[in-house]
Amino acid sequence: MTQENINTENAQISDTGSAAFRKEYALQDLQAGVITATMAIPLSIGIALMSDYPIQVGLATVAFASFIGFLFAWFRPGNFIGAPGIAAGLAPILALGIATFGIENMAFIIFLTATFQALIWKFNWQRYLLMAVPGYLVEGLLAGIGLKIALKFLPFLWMLPVGVAASEDFWTESRMQVIALSAVGVLLFLGLFQKFKDTKPALPYFALIVFGIMAAFFVEVKMLKVEDIEFNIGFPVPNFDSVWLWLYAFFFAMMLAVVDVIEQVMSNAAIEKIDPLKRPCNSNNSLLAIWVSNMGASFFGGMTNLDGLAKSSTNRLAGAYTKLSVLVIGLLITFFVFNVHHLDHLPYFALAIIMTFVGIKMVLGLLHIAKHGPYALLLATLCGILVFKVGIFEGLIITLVIHALIYYVIFKKIDCRPTGSILRHYFKKFKEDDKELN
Repeated sequence: MTQENINTENAQISDTGSAAFRKEYALQDLQAGVITATMAIPLSIGIALMSDYPIQVGLATVAFASFIGFLFAWFRPGNFIGAPGIAAGLAPILALGIATFGIENMAFIIFLTATFQALIWKFNWQRYLLMAVPGYLVEGLLAGIGLKIALKFLPFLWMLPVGVAASEDFWTESRMQVIALSAVGVLLFLGLFQKFKDTKPALPYFALIVFGIMAAFFVEVKMLKVEDIEFNIGFPVPNFDSVWLWLYAFFFAMMLAVVDVIEQVMSNAAIEKIDPLKRPCNSNNSLLAIWVSNMGASFFGGMTNLDGLAKSSTNRLAGAYTKLSVLVIGLLITFFVFNVHHLDHLPYFALAIIMTFVGIKMVLGLLHIAKHGPYALLLATLCGILVFKVGIFEGLIITLVIHALIYYVIFKKIDCRPTGSILRHYFKKFKEDDKELN
């Protein structure tokens, strides 16, 4: 081992011991946690609504994942400033799960997902997943999901408040008032986002929520109503009435685990670039925290989680250096888990602006694919269209099949390779990449 490698390893060991807390950065981390929570709370509410999960369950998932992330940072840090939470990209998948299996069986689906993720973590299989599913296809998948999210929340920008009957005439006085507030909210949010996205990223979210709350005193709008549910702690036992549901449950959980893992690995790559101390990320350690959080969440009916790039970027720009900021996020969100009545002051149009913005940003992620060339851009766009029109898993699988056929045709027809040679070349690629990673 060279001296450079020894120094690098020692630096990583030193960072590992201080990933959760460093005294010199404590004040910055406390501030970052408060700011990031300000952005994470309305975002998590919107994602829970999109997922068809109770809002209280979504917030509890974020809080639990934050505590696990802080705990694991003491001995197995995956990254140093990543903020865990429920992912917008997984929201329609979870909603599909509820529609298919019922909310009462989703705890088992999440448990099964965590089990598959534990296997991926144990054998370090995420490297193979990234080779089998190119990153640009994941971007296409997220673009299709983003379009679903944007269209889901767009009608809330002109939705009438509860108790106001809709008439045949769309342009009623009540409707015009809601649309006017939404328009002002959009201009406020986008203006502040454009100006402060690189310095104070939570400010647009905070300002929009405050504007919405203040506007609701003067104009009647549809308000959020959070149901105070009773958490039942227990082992997730399924209740499937057919063999087909059992088989589909395993397939569904496997695909959910794969998408969750790939998103986390991609997020880690981005988090590493924005780390203020340039510390390397360890994706396998991040997967450990994810599957433990997911498995733990399944015992109270929680959702899946990962270190989302939006929250992590906000955490970094707010001044975070260690996972102490994540502990602060968890504590603040826990307060609202047990005091959900405070959330009833949030107007729907403000949440709709945030979630529509999130969805559009996911769609615009396709623009980043252009650097990979026209083939990647076209295939990612096709994946997004199929995900939106056909279905999330179906769209991804169809695109993967098309990708494999194109790969086969190129080597078969252009290079005139026999089928056996193409397969050997494919598996050789896995083997070579495995040696490089080891």
